[in-house]
Parts: sequence; C-alpha cells; structure tokens
Amino acid sequence: MAETARRPQRMLHVWPAIVGVVFAAALIVILYIGLAGADMPGEVLTAAAFVYLGSAALGHRAAAWPLFGATFVLIGVGIAVQPFSPSWAMVVIVAALVVYGLFRGRLHPTWGLPLQAVAMLLVIALVLLVPVLPAPWGAVLVGVGLLLHAGWDAHHLRTRRVVVSTMAEFCAALDTCLAIGVIVLALR
Repeated sequence: MAETARRPQRMLHVWPAIVGVVFAAALIVILYIGLAGADMPGEVLTAAAFVYLGSAALGHRAAAWPLFGATFVLIGVGIAVQPFSPSWAMVVIVAALVVYGLFRGRLHPTWGLPLQAVAMLLVIALVLLVPVLPAPWGAVLVGVGLLLHAGWDAHHLRTRRVVVSTMAEFCAALDTCLAIGVIVLALR
C-alpha cells in the first residue's frame, strides 16, 4: 500500500523527463511522415540555445519556460507557414535579449550571459554548416549537436544555473531522444 502511494510522488519528480520524451517522439513522428522539413531538428537545437541565452539575458531562471513557449510557437509557425524561418526569428529575438542583458549589466557571472552567448554562436554556426554537408551528414551533425546540448542540460541540471531544473531535465530528455531519432532517420 505504501509503495502504491509513493508512485504518484515519483511521477511528479520525473514529469519533465516524461514530457521531454513525449515531445521528442512527436517531433520524430512528424519528421518521419514528412509533416516537418529536415531543418526542424536544427530549429529545435537553436531553440534550446535560445532558451538558455534568453534566461541568462533576462537574469531569471524561471524565464526558461515562457521562452520555451515562444520557441514552440515559432517552430509551429515555421512548420505551417513556408518560408518562415524560426531559427532566424529566434536569432533576432535573442539578439534583442542580449542587448537588454548587456544594458542590465549581466556580464557576470561568466557562466551566464557570456558563456550562453558563445554556446548560441556555436549552435548558429552548426545550423549554418548543415545545408552545405552532403546527406546524411548534416542531419547526423545536428543529432550530435543535440546530444552535446543534452550534456549541457545535464550540467545545468546538476549546477542549477541559468534555467530552472525542470527545463534542464525536460530539455535533456528531449535532446537525447530527438538526437537518436534524427540520427537513425538520417542513416536509414
């Protein structure tokens, strides 16, 4: 009886990971059936960096979920409205957030805005490199980028920096599962 009572409590502690896996599964399905373009995983990677950089620029870990909501809407619009580019929209928005963060003096700590800005630049470089690579290597590179970001999420979950723990856990599950799906789909 006591074991049964503890099950719902454990579920409350792992909900971000469960939701992350469900999101990843949905994204893999829409990729597989062709509802989303091959650039969607790169948009998700850009969104992940956007959430971290935006939270650092705003100086609030809890800003991660509203920022995620914004990326969710942008990627949805990108799927529905061609040739809208969610990645470029995120870059423009995050540039404004960086200016705001600089205006608010968010250069310290260095693991905040400065490090997150470098990570965002690396993601942008990766996403720009993907289209010039022959198939399937662009998709594999995005998959590797997602796996690396999952490690980034795990680090931030452990240190409790930049984003709230629920976002880091959600993002780690999403990135890991989506990375595996993207790589498998690319290599099949």
